Amino acid sequence: MTPQLKNLLIILGGIVVILIAVIVLFSGNSSFRKVMAVLLNEESPSGNMMRSRSNNSGQAAKQQSGPIVEMATLIRKIDDRMRIVESTGQEKLVDEYYELVFVTRKGQQISVECSAEAYAKIPFNQQGSLTYKKNMLVKFKIYEDTIYN
Repeated sequence: MTPQLKNLLIILGGIVVILIAVIVLFSGNSSFRKVMAVLLNEESPSGNMMRSRSNNSGQAAKQQSGPIVEMATLIRKIDDRMRIVESTGQEKLVDEYYELVFVTRKGQQISVECSAEAYAKIPFNQQGSLTYKKNMLVKFKIYEDTIYN
């Protein structure tokens, strides 16, 4: 074996070892990657991208905490229901889904899922205090009444 071929094989072997080390250290579930991400402040340990400092930090805090309360106005109601009529004339609703779309004072639209009772009771174009958690309605408080989910 010539010295040039021997040197080429050594270099190729070194490249293979470096590539394997990079793949092992920086794979998605690697603890090394998680530690480096925390140190570099790019990702949280769970692997989700953190919001940059230029984003509204208050908004990020709201999404991580419990129920969120905002002043909002109902602008749209969405429902999806399957009605089954039996040969006996009996009707029943299945797979009921009710959604309310609110707009906040800042102009942001918020869609929340709610119960049939809340869907029927919440009036259009009336500003109130919307309390929701994730995408579920907790309550909507207006001047005259408080409507719970």
